[in-house]
Amino acid sequence: MGLGLAALGRPEYINIRTNQDIDKSETAFKNTTFSVLNEAYKLGVRYFDTAPSYGKGEAFLQEWDALTNHEDVILGTKWGYTYVANWQLGYPGKHEIKEHSLEKLLEQWGVSKKMLPHLKYYQVHSATFDSGILENQSVLDALLRIKEETGLHIGITTSGENQKEVISEALKIEVSGNLLFDSFQVSFNVFEQSTYHVLKAVMERGKAVIIKEALANGRVFESNEFPKYKVAYGVLKQLSEQYQVGVDAIALRFVMDYLQPDYVLSGASNVQQLKANLKANDFKLDTTVIDLLKSIKVSPSFYWEERSALDWN
Repeated sequence: MGLGLAALGRPEYINIRTNQDIDKSETAFKNTTFSVLNEAYKLGVRYFDTAPSYGKGEAFLQEWDALTNHEDVILGTKWGYTYVANWQLGYPGKHEIKEHSLEKLLEQWGVSKKMLPHLKYYQVHSATFDSGILENQSVLDALLRIKEETGLHIGITTSGENQKEVISEALKIEVSGNLLFDSFQVSFNVFEQSTYHVLKAVMERGKAVIIKEALANGRVFESNEFPKYKVAYGVLKQLSEQYQVGVDAIALRFVMDYLQPDYVLSGASNVQQLKANLKANDFKLDTTVIDLLKSIKVSPSFYWEERSALDWN
């Protein structure tokens, strides 16, 4: 398991947050981030994933890495989104703006390269057909130069109903006769399983797979707001009691055992959540249980329409 900093570096995110009574100051978030990073390392986590659009997430990780200088950590970051909410609570517009231009790549790479030598994965943040990233030759050429100069794994992350198609297209991209993309960070969980076969093909070709949103932005936890998942909640509760772990550990373990990716990211926003998530390392699911969890998936169109309606909080 790895740790993603999407919910640690900014005061508002689209995770389902049941406890609103928290200190949302930058100082409090920095202190929490450092405590979660320290605890994660102590408990065996070695991959840490961030992005410039995660508020102060990339800056926090850079500072922690420089202070601790653990020789065995592996860092990943992204480019292509800019955080614009500027720590304003209740920010009315989009909190992050996508721009997959050459100028944005060079601007953000100028900051992110300070994470070397522990930086290993440099990823296009939420690659889509609409952004034109997969056809922008000047950007693809620049990514190849970064790859050749640093030895980094160049990757993409995906979101949305057509993740499968974007991954398939990215797998084919060659620059100067070389396949460009080495890693694929994808949303995959008990509800959204549509990329299973294409991700297996990715792994068969020796590419890295990193899974994000394994807890479906908190939707795996029982809630009256999501009646569509009533049966699923019953299944998850039963397994939680059977294995004596939280629903989060069941959901994470499903991804680990069914897909078997390189990393599954915990999106924990505090130490308590992190420890609960990491209980997924303590057991395995048999094929009968995996088949049961496979049965609670929903259609990608329903899943992503629902996700797009979640509130930032």
